[in-house]
Amino acid sequence: MNRLFVVNKPIFRTSNGYMGYVKRKYGTKKVGFSGTLDPFATGCLIVATGQYTKLFQYLKKTPKSYKATLWLGVNSPSLDIEQIDSIKEIEAFDEAHIKKTLDSLLGEVTYYPPKFCAKKINGKRAYELAREGKEVVLKTITSTIYDIKLLNYNHPFVHFEAKVSEGTYIRSLGALIADKLGVDGTLSSLHRIHEGQFYYDNEKALDPFTHLFLPSNTYTGDESFLELGKKLGIEYFDIQEEGVYLVETTQFFSIIEIQGQEVKYRFNRIPKFEDN
Repeated sequence: MNRLFVVNKPIFRTSNGYMGYVKRKYGTKKVGFSGTLDPFATGCLIVATGQYTKLFQYLKKTPKSYKATLWLGVNSPSLDIEQIDSIKEIEAFDEAHIKKTLDSLLGEVTYYPPKFCAKKINGKRAYELAREGKEVVLKTITSTIYDIKLLNYNHPFVHFEAKVSEGTYIRSLGALIADKLGVDGTLSSLHRIHEGQFYYDNEKALDPFTHLFLPSNTYTGDESFLELGKKLGIEYFDIQEEGVYLVETTQFFSIIEIQGQEVKYRFNRIPKFEDN
């Protein structure tokens, strides 16, 4: 079965672990997901089964939107509620100061990812090294904060919503807010609202080809060449400039790449969408 849809990942389940439930529910062995959510986070997680798992890299998944709660006065090495090691009472802030602090983060921000993250260091996940008590040295990354707004401030909890570029760590964004306020802080909740045009809608099956971030090209030659995976001549394509393209036939889709005067297959014979 080929299916693309969005699940609402529950709290305290790893994204990978939740795929076991998806496999059982849909009776499939081949399943994948895009955009890992932390165990304590909930919300939009893009899932595909069958051959549609090949399409993740071509989907438009940005910007992403999140709702989060920052718990002021709390310290956690993982920047979330799973590793809390101290809680201090702090004086409340003026709400206008909170809003100004959030506004100051609009645009590009450069920061260190959380030590408890899935980035690899010498072939091992950073969170694995951190849990073993080993040194974790990560390079800074730059993200774009397209929008950030205060939803509610009920001391010591700052509830905010942010629209960000792909790859942004909201836990780190929470830490930046706390640093600007001059206090400890950690996220006590995190919910992903959407990724690009993807949002949770009762696991409704989606047509992946309306979500692909690829230009279309037309093949004017014999369709059987595509069906059999034969070598394709560049002269049979409407667009002959270098690039990656989506090509539709009467039966299926293919993704091809034009390099110089050569045409190469990225993926071939991807079944067309059926609302199942």
